[in-house]
Amino acid sequence: VQLQASGGGLVQAGDSLTLSCAASGRTSSTKYMGWFRQPPGKERDFVAAIAWSGAVSTGTYYADSMKGRFAISKDNGKNTVYLQMNSLKPEDTAVYYCAALQKWCLGYGCHNSAVYHYWGQGTLVTVSS
Repeated sequence: VQLQASGGGLVQAGDSLTLSCAASGRTSSTKYMGWFRQPPGKERDFVAAIAWSGAVSTGTYYADSMKGRFAISKDNGKNTVYLQMNSLKPEDTAVYYCAALQKWCLGYGCHNSAVYHYWGQGTLVTVSS
């Protein structure tokens, strides 16, 4: 599976931004798609994940600090997952990565970056104050 993230850029605090992640290759084996972010000098953290296929086709997970401001969605027809980010803050500045998981996860198990099999190259989001 190949993942191509896009949509990052420089925005002001309070703005909104939507990131996209286009998947190609053996996406039929993908069970979840996730977004992670890595602020400058910090570790990579979970942002959100969405069920990609199978019986649980609409399940979503969010990091507690992202609930209410960020929304993950998908378009299976376009093999694309989106991350809508609202009311952006300077602390949201980070490289945002999309990732694909090819097995089922549950709850906080979906937050663990180590379980994801494929990663995109990342897209930088910079929020100015």
